Amino acid sequence: MTERVYADVQAPLLHLPNYCVEAFTERLDRHRTEPGFELVLGYDGEVAVGYAYGNTVDRYWSRLAKPLPAGFTDTAVLAVKEIGVRTPWRGTGAARRIHDSLLATRTEDRVALMVNPLAGEGRVRRLYEAWGYRAFNTQPATADSPLLTAMNRPR
Repeated sequence: MTERVYADVQAPLLHLPNYCVEAFTERLDRHRTEPGFELVLGYDGEVAVGYAYGNTVDRYWSRLAKPLPAGFTDTAVLAVKEIGVRTPWRGTGAARRIHDSLLATRTEDRVALMVNPLAGEGRVRRLYEAWGYRAFNTQPATADSPLLTAMNRPR
């Protein structure tokens, strides 16, 4: 089910190597084995409209561009790996409800995520800022991924 929702969410980008369904499935399978993994599917009646998943931070910090301040990694952090909502439900609050459902039973002190600062012409980053996230670092671009902005907030 998650793969079908992902394919709808990312339809315009599926031709790119990092966004194809096979790459998503590989990431999801890898993340499922990591500590604290949790996935939430959001529904409108019987229709799956979106998803979010994450896990307790592990190697996440090692990929950042700048060194972190002393003590930054001393508390538990949930890394939200992906949030996606099908087009008809965008702008309805579905993403926030799915996000909040993922966080509802977590015990970590903070939540972190990475966002392409250009996604949706910056709208995605502004949305996360409205949810209380603040930029604190970047992850350098790779062959499969653009430069990403690392953001976090208290849970």
